[in-house]
Amino acid sequence: MEDQAAKLRQLVKENAPTEIKLSKKAEIEDKRTKVIAITSGKGGVGKTNLTVNLAIALEKAGKRTLVIDADLGMANVDVVLGSLSRKHLLNLLDEGTELKDVLIDGPYGVKYISGGSGIEKAQDFSFEERKKLMEKLTGCGQIADIVLVDTGAGIGKNVMDFILAADEVLLVTTPEPTSLTDAYAVMKAYSMYAAHKNIHLVVNRVYNEKESRDVAEKLRQTADKFLNMPVDCIGYIFDDRNVMEAVRKQKPFLAVKPDSSASRCINAMAEGLLSGKKFEVKQGWRGFLQQIFNFSRK
Repeated sequence: MEDQAAKLRQLVKENAPTEIKLSKKAEIEDKRTKVIAITSGKGGVGKTNLTVNLAIALEKAGKRTLVIDADLGMANVDVVLGSLSRKHLLNLLDEGTELKDVLIDGPYGVKYISGGSGIEKAQDFSFEERKKLMEKLTGCGQIADIVLVDTGAGIGKNVMDFILAADEVLLVTTPEPTSLTDAYAVMKAYSMYAAHKNIHLVVNRVYNEKESRDVAEKLRQTADKFLNMPVDCIGYIFDDRNVMEAVRKQKPFLAVKPDSSASRCINAMAEGLLSGKKFEVKQGWRGFLQQIFNFSRK
């Protein structure tokens, strides 16, 4: 963990020796882009479902939203949307492949980029490979107001890289004891390495609002006592059979069952994200890329 800590601190603190030049207009647009990482302590808690449906809700609210599928090699966004991506993020390393070639205009207005397999090796790429990826990905900051990064689960280095580089982190959990334990592990790792702490809970599969409050309060008190880190709950999603039916059909529940209880929860969460609190953007989309591709070393 010490090696990981040193590398993660380096990602946060050091500046890049090479600057990717943007036009003045593009630079302003880039700074306005908010990067939100959606993560979880364990798999199977509904993280990707939340990401895709939240993207739909934010698009309907007038925000240009882009999903980056960073759940390594799983193509979960494809599965939820019933879509198929022919190219993924790492195809940007191929000569002649540009951002438009990997950017997918998916169904229901969801724009996304599939991570594909192999992105976990990004930190081992050569300087030129990292530079090429970053140059081509920089355009995301000009086409999206909000970038939702669907990370893998757990506290592996790949996941930590994404959540530490993001402006905002949404940590998805369920009331199950194992899910709570794993969520706390993410909170602990984040508290140790994050330069600017901005993490919030989403409690999935609850039967009522009280259960959500109880779960969130338990984690909030634990984080306050042992981690000295504020953690609030920005929303919850009811346990709704419409969600599972939509998953089986490979369709987002917000699109096929917009009046379901789960859909109402997603809409309320999107509204809260947009109006309930003001996000502090650290470095914009380009700053996020600088950390992910670690331009502090060649």
